[in-house]
Amino acid sequence: MTKFRLKLTVLFILLIGFSVLAAGLLMGNSYQKNHQSALKDHMIRELHVLNAAVPWPDTEDQSQAGAYLQGEAKRFKEIAEMRITYIRLDGKVMGDSDHAAETMDNHLNRAEVKQALREGTGSSVRYSDTLREKMMYVAIKVKSEGSGGQEGIVRLAMSLGDVERSLNNMWLALVSGLILLFAVAGMISYRVALSVTRPLERMTVAAKRMANMDYATRVPEGGKDEVGELARTLNAMAASLQEQLDQIGENGTRLQSVLDNMTSGVVMIAPGGTITLYNREAEVLLGSTNRERVGRSFAEIRQHFELVSLIREVLDNPVNVHEELTVYFPEERLLEIHMVPMTMSGDEEQGLLLVLQDVSAIRRLERMRSEFVANVSHELKTPVAAVKGFSETLLSGAMNDPETARSFLTIIHEESERLNRLIGDILELSKIESRRSPLQFSPIDLAGFFGRMSELLTPEAAKKNIELDVYLEEGLFLEADEDRLGQIVMNLMQNGINYTPEGGKVKVRAEIVETADGEEEAVRITVSDTGIGIPKKDIPRIFERFYRVDKARSRSSGGTGLGLSIVKHLTELHHGTLRVESTVGVGSQFILELPLLQP
Repeated sequence: MTKFRLKLTVLFILLIGFSVLAAGLLMGNSYQKNHQSALKDHMIRELHVLNAAVPWPDTEDQSQAGAYLQGEAKRFKEIAEMRITYIRLDGKVMGDSDHAAETMDNHLNRAEVKQALREGTGSSVRYSDTLREKMMYVAIKVKSEGSGGQEGIVRLAMSLGDVERSLNNMWLALVSGLILLFAVAGMISYRVALSVTRPLERMTVAAKRMANMDYATRVPEGGKDEVGELARTLNAMAASLQEQLDQIGENGTRLQSVLDNMTSGVVMIAPGGTITLYNREAEVLLGSTNRERVGRSFAEIRQHFELVSLIREVLDNPVNVHEELTVYFPEERLLEIHMVPMTMSGDEEQGLLLVLQDVSAIRRLERMRSEFVANVSHELKTPVAAVKGFSETLLSGAMNDPETARSFLTIIHEESERLNRLIGDILELSKIESRRSPLQFSPIDLAGFFGRMSELLTPEAAKKNIELDVYLEEGLFLEADEDRLGQIVMNLMQNGINYTPEGGKVKVRAEIVETADGEEEAVRITVSDTGIGIPKKDIPRIFERFYRVDKARSRSSGGTGLGLSIVKHLTELHHGTLRVESTVGVGSQFILELPLLQP
């Protein structure tokens, strides 16, 4: 923009300079012509005066006439300092104020002489080789006053040096004025050019910033002329672009937030095989980061050979694909994969959109549901078959034997009780898992609570000669649902009694402890026994429904296989934790920790 400003300034100066120079030339030329014309008229009048004072001699004696005219020319030279030349009609010089007549050339071919012979008056301007300066010559044709009627030409010459000096002075003043005018014009032109180019320069800078996506820049709007209107239009365009860019940014942020918070992995692959989108869930499922994958080929996902092969196959043959695929990195997962070919940004070739869903938990739940149904069916089948078998035996004639009938009816009653407990536990577990019966928290005096638990279980422990040892700190209270807490403790103590041989011992301890973060207090209830113990391989699974370490012993003890599962769920509802420590042949220890105050 500085170059443009310089060019505009120079253009203004040249226009002004040429205008002034042309005016000066016209004025100088006019001055010169007017001065020469006035001088010519003045010289003609002087020639007539001279001719009246000294008329052309009326004699035919040329020598006498020449001497007379030579003398008069000298006299006038002394009086008026004018050069006078007397010329015959044939061009011979008869007298001259500055030179001897006989030494001068014939003047018949002089322009002023020729014109005077034709018109009576003639003039010319030329450089005089004799005087070495520019001269104006004026000649008139004259006639003697006598009867002889002699004719001749009188010429008056005057130097134009004064005129040239005046013109030179005028030109000097003109050039000086022109230089000064150039300086003033340069300053004014620069200011004018600056006022024109500065807004354009600002607009250019603003346009460059807008080209670099800086739409917050603005241009001073100025006046109401075209430049101001252009500035307002540019600002309006920048504001519109900024608004659209902000909206695009918000939409992009919103879309990115949606992608990052999706529970499905999303991967977008361009037609050339380059990964262009890789969301946060895809990072978790496939074990690599967005930075490692975006902009690189899908073939570099070397940890998932089957997935890469499937992608390559769909890119070669674009069809929708829905499959389940097991991946082993970063951990074993079952992924449900949807592959959809899609056209991107007007490309003729098709890219690929992958949607990945971890269905490991779903399939595990489906398997657990299936196993649960199978287990329930199996558990129900056993008592139903016993009831049916013994009742058929009784109907077949065993009723006639009172002792046998009594024995069979006792078995039918026990199996019915077992069936009732099983159905009750299933319904209870279903209610707990679905949270259809919310907990009612209240402060519980643990001393009275464990006293009631001991009263209920002491007769059962006495049947196997098992010592029931309950100890807890004094004044210990706990905020919990008393009925549900009773289910937890009852199940743990009954398990200890059931799996402890005769003469064994079941201990219950309750104490205040700090939580792992050290900020809150919790009540730790420990139920330990001297029973058969649990193998280490079975400990992770003992809280599963219907899982039994010793199936024969569990059935003989009347267990349904749902007790520990119920305990686990109720503990979680109380925001507590439950863990097991056990050694085979030594005994087991269940450690229950519940917050002193519920969150």
